[in-house]
Amino acid sequence: MTKIDFTLYLITDRQQVPGGDLPRAVACALAGGVRAVQLREKDLLPRDLYLLARELRTLTHRFGARLLINDRIDVALATEADGVHLGGGSLPVAAARRLLGPARLIGVSAHRLEEVDQAARDGADFVTFGPVWFTPSKAAYGAPVGLDALRQACTASPLPVFALGGVNVGRIPELLAAGAAGAACISALLAATDPRGSAADFLQRLENK
Repeated sequence: MTKIDFTLYLITDRQQVPGGDLPRAVACALAGGVRAVQLREKDLLPRDLYLLARELRTLTHRFGARLLINDRIDVALATEADGVHLGGGSLPVAAARRLLGPARLIGVSAHRLEEVDQAARDGADFVTFGPVWFTPSKAAYGAPVGLDALRQACTASPLPVFALGGVNVGRIPELLAAGAAGAACISALLAATDPRGSAADFLQRLENK
């Protein structure tokens, strides 16, 4: 049985939060129904990241949601997070699994079909795939991969695939039709004037297929 029981995956970027109050924005999104959050604040010092992770751990516990830490297995363990999310420069999945044990989640960022396949063979629990559409936050990864590549990834992968990059509520029918398990979002939730309402709208469309 899959350990993935969510369809909307919130990835943090405090720079995109109006006013900069990330915990408040995350709390609003959780109130709107988000049940999985990836803490991804790469520029923070370890102590600051730990303190923020501890605050989000309290929030996610309150709402019965999962918390994953980007890259930092030590912070995930120290805050009793639910898992980690790994990128191309992170520890290998197998090494992360040895440290985290079998119960915690491991997500992997993938930008090519080969990376999706590798994540599955290495024992990840799910992948984010993209950027499917253009988004400034993922511009460094090159041109959008497009819906055809997403469809191929979802068809080939035994793992749940979350569409990432330029996702908005209007594109949900397309990503679901391509076979995605759900959506991974940053600005669509955190930059919204009403993160709670935006999350609820996303989930209604994702789960009323």
